[in-house]
Amino acid sequence: MEADEHHQEESSPLLPTQHQSPPATDNDFKFASPDKPSSSPAPGQFPAWTANGLPLNHGSVLGEPVARAQWDSGLFSCIGRNDHFCSSDLEVCLLGSIAPCVLYGSNAERLGAGSTPGTFANHCLPYTGLYFLGNSLFGWNCFAPWFSYRGRSIMRRMFNLEGSCEALNRSFGCCGSCVKDELQREDCESASDLATHVFCHICALCQEGRELRRRVPHPGFNARPVLMMLPPGEQTMGRGGV
Repeated sequence: MEADEHHQEESSPLLPTQHQSPPATDNDFKFASPDKPSSSPAPGQFPAWTANGLPLNHGSVLGEPVARAQWDSGLFSCIGRNDHFCSSDLEVCLLGSIAPCVLYGSNAERLGAGSTPGTFANHCLPYTGLYFLGNSLFGWNCFAPWFSYRGRSIMRRMFNLEGSCEALNRSFGCCGSCVKDELQREDCESASDLATHVFCHICALCQEGRELRRRVPHPGFNARPVLMMLPPGEQTMGRGGV
């Protein structure tokens, strides 16, 4: 009787139905296949990870060279472009033709973003001395380019700009076979920066000035706003309607 009552209680429609599966045999384990294949990669296929948490197959950290940015204007585009910087480009052209020492000091000041006090004078005065020394001894500005070409190299690294060797390799397919690693490429680009300043000095200064004016604001524009407190006006007390 107890067994019958227990069987009726289990078969009651008010209770949830429980299905009992037969015990598994060895054949079931042998021929059973999973519902979907495993998505875990095989050994050796896991992506390597860098210190900043990005996998090595990410485009920016794979080790592939990042595409260099193009200069905003060409080396011989002394007048610049017809945009909202056209007046600044004319100013750069005039400074480079009349007073290259002032243009070089202004470029150095923008490149340093005013981080060091006296940046303009520290670059303009030595350039002026080398300028007059070269013109007095040899009749042309032959010493100042050896002092000013480092600014062009700093600009290339700071803004990831394309160098002369990369431009020649991209346009004509030369200079690429002789560069084997990044160190040799940088040495080649530094030598190209020096050659650009020696043979096209004024054009190089003007190109750097146009590029800096489009990328870096003048350090004098970074001043903090001053809050001025004005005293209240003179107040009088009186009765309304009088």
